[in-house]
Amino acid sequence: METIKTTKLGSQGLVVPVQGLGCMGMSTLAGADIYGKADDAQSIATIHRALEIGINFLDTADLYGPMLNERLVAKAIKGNRNAYTIATKFGWEIDDNEQLTWAINGRPEYVHKSIERSLRNLGTDHIDLYYLHRVDPNTPIEDTVGAMAQLVQQGKVRYIGLSEASAATIRKAHAVHPITAVQSEYSLFEREPEANGVLDSLNDLGIGFVAYSPLGRGFISGDIKNPDDFADDDFRRQIPRFQGENFYKNMDLLAEIQELAGEKNVTPSQLALAWVLAKGVVAIPGTKRTKYLEENAAATAIQLSADELARLESIVPVGATAGNRYNDSLMNGVNL
Repeated sequence: METIKTTKLGSQGLVVPVQGLGCMGMSTLAGADIYGKADDAQSIATIHRALEIGINFLDTADLYGPMLNERLVAKAIKGNRNAYTIATKFGWEIDDNEQLTWAINGRPEYVHKSIERSLRNLGTDHIDLYYLHRVDPNTPIEDTVGAMAQLVQQGKVRYIGLSEASAATIRKAHAVHPITAVQSEYSLFEREPEANGVLDSLNDLGIGFVAYSPLGRGFISGDIKNPDDFADDDFRRQIPRFQGENFYKNMDLLAEIQELAGEKNVTPSQLALAWVLAKGVVAIPGTKRTKYLEENAAATAIQLSADELARLESIVPVGATAGNRYNDSLMNGVNL
């Protein structure tokens, strides 16, 4: 397999492969499996294989576990830390007993507390890209980013980013300290960043965009045939997009994507990833298995014509997907 090509993420100097590896699914979240059963040995093998094929950009967060995912990544990169570009996130409040409070905390003192914890968890003296996981509605973004800027000055963080922030918040944050990247959900099934001004703002400001869940949380793979295919504790059971009538409406959209994938002799997942990459953004599909890692990596070599891009976008126009991408509570925390 050819090594994955690299790209500049934003305009502050960070260079990453065009496709990274989302590590969230490698751990449980508050005791529940996120996307099926996790296996540490299998996950570590996947992280090692990723490096071999040029995918050295790992995405984690203190939320995942909580803490367990960062510690798993630490095991995988031990003795080879500088070969990897590590991104992690903070903001979902975790108390001193390592329990989630489910509050969002962007206060400066919590920024400093969180970085020390993540550095310990990851077994490193610096984080390459440190994101605010969700915007704290009770703390001015200028205060949060001001504290993150101090981490850069202290050498604990190389670059800073935001996740699921609105265009207005991104502009305010960038005025305090250059933002390198913004991460949001983005896929054929979730095109909101095209409509809400986020992508336009990032282009204006020279900020990179990182697309998480570029396969629609596994929906586009086609492996899920009905809403009952999920394990009882699978995170996706809480998502309206995967429930009842919404599920079957979205399956109809998927059928057309599968048809085009068949014509190109690629999998629907590869076609969906090729579309995201063609938009000029960095994708971080998550997997804990080398088989899917390699399948996803192969998508970086797929070329889509203007006609094919237009056809895909006409199958799932902005807003066409049935059901929200999160439940009501979590939707209240995005695009702030």
